[in-house]
Amino acid sequence: MSTQTGPALGTTSTGPVPVPGPRGLPLLGNLPQFGKNPLAFFELLRGHGDLVRWRFGRNRCLFVSDPAHIGELLTETERTFDQPSLGIAFRTVMGDGIIVARGREWRRKRSLVQPSVRPRQVTSYAATMAASAVELADSWSDGERVDIKREMAALTQRIAVRTIFGVDTPADSEAMGRAMDVAQAEIGKEFAGIGALLPDWVPTPGRARIRKAAAVIDAEVARVVALHRDGETERPDLLSRLLTAVDESGERLSDEEIRDETVTLYIGGHETTSSTLVWAWYLLSRNPRVRAALAEELDRVLGDREPGIDDYARLPYVQAVVKETLRLYPTIWLITGVAKEGARLGGMPVEEGTRVWSSQWSTHRDPRWFPEPEEFRPERWDPEEGDEIAEYAWFPFGGGPRVCLGTRFAMVEAVLVLAVLARRFVLDVDPGAVEPVPSLTLQPDRDVLATVRTR
Repeated sequence: MSTQTGPALGTTSTGPVPVPGPRGLPLLGNLPQFGKNPLAFFELLRGHGDLVRWRFGRNRCLFVSDPAHIGELLTETERTFDQPSLGIAFRTVMGDGIIVARGREWRRKRSLVQPSVRPRQVTSYAATMAASAVELADSWSDGERVDIKREMAALTQRIAVRTIFGVDTPADSEAMGRAMDVAQAEIGKEFAGIGALLPDWVPTPGRARIRKAAAVIDAEVARVVALHRDGETERPDLLSRLLTAVDESGERLSDEEIRDETVTLYIGGHETTSSTLVWAWYLLSRNPRVRAALAEELDRVLGDREPGIDDYARLPYVQAVVKETLRLYPTIWLITGVAKEGARLGGMPVEEGTRVWSSQWSTHRDPRWFPEPEEFRPERWDPEEGDEIAEYAWFPFGGGPRVCLGTRFAMVEAVLVLAVLARRFVLDVDPGAVEPVPSLTLQPDRDVLATVRTR
């Protein structure tokens, strides 16, 4: 694959020189363009060059498109790039969890959370993932009409409740699910609108709604934590592992920290996988060739049995379908950091305080890194005959020291769920385009209705 860079940049002895992006407005900068359609705006910036200056309100910003620069941003996080403030709406839901923590506190929390999602632990959750998918498959019938968005959300909520909380009461997932839907929408509105520039103390209807949603989330987590602490037997779920984890000084996570990390794991184990599965069904329905190749692998490897964790490595095409879905519709659609003193990109000094952005959506659809970028072609991920993909040209889970801890959990869950359901059924999604909405995660803009067909 070609590894050329984008439109020509000037260079100096200290590295490439950024080019100016589209002209902004006084005070607001490029916020109106960004807010109208963030995904299209990032593609517009990519068309200007690989290092582009723009303004988010009064904030100096730099947009990076070249995988080499993206890799520097991701791998240098914590050393020369800092986590930015992501707004009051985001913090109200996520608290001070591992996603937003910085420096020493981030390292402490990572050491406490990471053991809960190591490969060995994920292996122990795989049976629950597959069994939950089998329950859904058993409830479907030939010719039935379903809303895939609703079905996948309910399924991944059930898996999250069982693996993270270790409980199985429908009210748990329903209450959390409704609150998270509100939170997703309000975070997206604030992040891309004028609310992003308002001080935290300014009251708005959206901030009132998100506080109400966060209160529901807090109450549900507190209730389940209390159940765990009152129990007399050891549980194998993620929450139990967090409750017993200790840091180097022998300290455990506080109740507030438990809440923050539990919400983070819930979003990683439910919201991201749910969205990925919806987009996978949408793409499969519109690509009969890929759907046939997927069915062939499932029939050859599984026959009439349900998949387990040992089948994960035996289903490379299913994995490729998930990877290609994450390329076209990356659940996490942007990465951002703030330059510290001494920050550099491509040898170029980056002024302290500059906010540096990159977008999975834009880079994953760049024809320099992915030939025929709009095509759904899982074969590009074939390790022997696929495309030569540059490092950090595909980064749906981030990368570097702050790579998503739930990466393997999400991949195993998506592959096993897709294998269970696609072995028995095809889903014919109704005609008409489904557009992505960039909120907390990349979500479909409407219900995704389909007809279930028995294979």
